Amino acid sequence: MQIYQKTITVSKDDLDQLNHVNNVRYVQWVQDIAEEHWLKNSSQDILDNHFWVLVSHHIEYKGQAVLGDELNIKTYVSKSEGVISVRHVEITNLANGKLITTSTTKWCFMDVKTKRPTRITKEIAELFD
Repeated sequence: MQIYQKTITVSKDDLDQLNHVNNVRYVQWVQDIAEEHWLKNSSQDILDNHFWVLVSHHIEYKGQAVLGDELNIKTYVSKSEGVISVRHVEITNLANGKLITTSTTKWCFMDVKTKRPTRITKEIAELFD
């Protein structure tokens, strides 16, 4: 299992009216890191012929983040089978190690030309092993 991660710092634009990170922002970060991981590992040929659509998204909020917090966003794919891939994301506060958010998403692998689901090949699955 290959882990992809990055660090971000909470900015004013990330906050809600209570001065905590807005829940919608966490959802955006989950989507952003999934896309970054895909783009980082894929060749241009793969990108020209395939894309992913989100099938389901489960997120659990376990803590809060505020302005200036440094967060580690980590993602990995736990399973790729048929046309579905399961991705996990964990967001942790770097200063205290506290887990802020976890997410599990299911993505469907799609063919660019037909706009229909297509089997995840061994080559694609191995991009995330």
